[in-house]
Amino acid sequence: MPRDKVQRQRFELKYVIQDDIAVKIRDFLQAYLTLDEYGATQPDLSYPVHSLYLDSEDLRLYRSTINGDRNRYKMRLRFYEQGDNAPVYFEIKRRSESAISKLRGKVERQSVESLLAGQMPVMEDLAEPTPEGLAAVQEFFRRLNELNASPKAHIAYRREAWVVDHDNSLRITFDREVRSEPQYNLELSTRLQEPVYAFGNNVIFEIKFTDRVPRWVREMVQAFGLRQRSAGKYVDGIASAPLDQLDTWHATYI
Repeated sequence: MPRDKVQRQRFELKYVIQDDIAVKIRDFLQAYLTLDEYGATQPDLSYPVHSLYLDSEDLRLYRSTINGDRNRYKMRLRFYEQGDNAPVYFEIKRRSESAISKLRGKVERQSVESLLAGQMPVMEDLAEPTPEGLAAVQEFFRRLNELNASPKAHIAYRREAWVVDHDNSLRITFDREVRSEPQYNLELSTRLQEPVYAFGNNVIFEIKFTDRVPRWVREMVQAFGLRQRSAGKYVDGIASAPLDQLDTWHATYI
C-alpha cells in the first residue's frame, strides 16, 4: 500500500445508502475531490480492507458500543493483502463524545504472533520504525493485556475513497460488500469462509473531517436526502449473524 494518510483525529458522519445513490454521489464528488491513490489504479476504483477485531472474552468492547458509552474504543489488526512481507497495522480507534481519534502502528507481519502472545513491542517490530508508531503499538499492547483480548471477528469490504488534494481535512468513503464472520485465530488471510453481509447490498457512506464540514458537503447531504445513522461494522456484523454463528460468538454476552 502507499504511504499512510490516516486522519489521526476527526469527526465522522455515517449513512447507509443504496449503490445507485452512491454512484450519483460519486459523480457529484468529482467536482470537489480527488480519487484516493489506493483505488485509482483499480477497475472498480476500490481497494480491499481487512480487519481482525480483538475483544475480551465477555465482548466488553462490543457491549460498550451497543450500550452507547460516550467514551469507548475498538482494537483491530488491519491489513490489505496477504504475503509474508505485507505489513499489519495495529489500531486503536477511540470515540470521546463525538470526536474520533486513532492510534496506528505499522508492524512487520512476522512480529504479529509474538506481540499478541505477550512479547513487549520494540522498534525492530515495526515496518515503519518511528517513535509515534512504537508508542501506538505499545498502547495497543497495554490494552491487549488489560482486557486479555483475543481475535473475535474478521471484517472485510472494498473501499472507494475521495480526498482533498492539498491536505487531510476531508475524506469521503464508500464501503461496499461489507462482510463479517467469527475468527478466533491469528490467520491474517484475505479469504472468508461463510461471511454475513451485515448491510446487505447497501453501501456505508462516510464523511470524515478534521474541522468543519464544507458548505458544499452539507448541500450534498440535503440534495440526496441522506439520513445519518450508526453503522458499526464489528457490532452490526455480530448482530446480523445467524444463530449458529452467535453460539460461537459467546451469545451469553450478546
